[in-house]
Amino acid sequence: MDVVSLGETMILFSPEETGQLRYNQNYSSRIAGAETNTLIGLAKLGYQTGWMSRVGKDELGKRIIASVRGEGVDTSFVKEDESAPTGLFLKERTTVDSSKVFYYRKFSAASKMTPADVEESYIAKAEILYLTGITPALSDSCKETVFHAIKVARNNGVKIVFDPNIRKTLLDEKVGRDMLLEIVAKADIILPGISEGDYLFQTKDCKQIAAECKRLGAEMAIVKLGEEGAYYSTSKDSGYIEAYPVKTVLDPIGAGDGFAAGVLSGLLDARSIQETVKRGCAIGALATRVSGDIEGLPDREALDEYMNRIDKEDVIR
Repeated sequence: MDVVSLGETMILFSPEETGQLRYNQNYSSRIAGAETNTLIGLAKLGYQTGWMSRVGKDELGKRIIASVRGEGVDTSFVKEDESAPTGLFLKERTTVDSSKVFYYRKFSAASKMTPADVEESYIAKAEILYLTGITPALSDSCKETVFHAIKVARNNGVKIVFDPNIRKTLLDEKVGRDMLLEIVAKADIILPGISEGDYLFQTKDCKQIAAECKRLGAEMAIVKLGEEGAYYSTSKDSGYIEAYPVKTVLDPIGAGDGFAAGVLSGLLDARSIQETVKRGCAIGALATRVSGDIEGLPDREALDEYMNRIDKEDVIR
């Protein structure tokens, strides 16, 4: 494997109408999970990726495994749990421009992951272990699982990339912050956004956020700035990369996962830090142009075409 990860993937039900959920009658559904979004993005680019997790031994779990595997991600170490259900969540589009999300993931199969679910040889043979701050916040056993995975990676010289991806509804303010900071201190590369930097370090200054990550021990920090691009800082260099312009944002959810896929691909290809962050910005932009978390993630040809096209026209002739 080039990249392995662990975390929860659920089924998202989205209404086709706007307004309160009580009035919605028609829904579409799709798989959704931060870690699998990034792994799928990498698989589309031609990398070998693997996912460790649990799903319920139910139809939703079977759909998730089939869908993730169908996108080219190895699911050999995803377990079906007879004692717990697959998690799901619903999106409420209160207006055209705003939405709410309601999670039904408490006591889900993934929340019951334990260190025994971590296949140590799987991590040991990978180039990168990719983690987000969502998984350790699901339960105490998930927290133990993530820290066990980190220990395995560090013992085997596997690079750890951490996206805090903070979900405040899952975190106790003090305990959650301390836990995430402990992971930052153990990871090699950190991918925070401005709001996450504010949560962790009480600052919205991208340079200060990056400096704090490095002070804790990270060798590199790349701070996501949304429509303004990204700021990177290493031991040798720092600077800004401009965002790719997006005329119409159809769905911002999943842009950060796409950004992570771009950055990880640059690292795997040993590209310069500037080219690495540029890839992240490109895939993040592409993800916002399509509804859904993974539907806008490009393959290698589409990515190269998008990054090299000077006029940025939408019609290719």
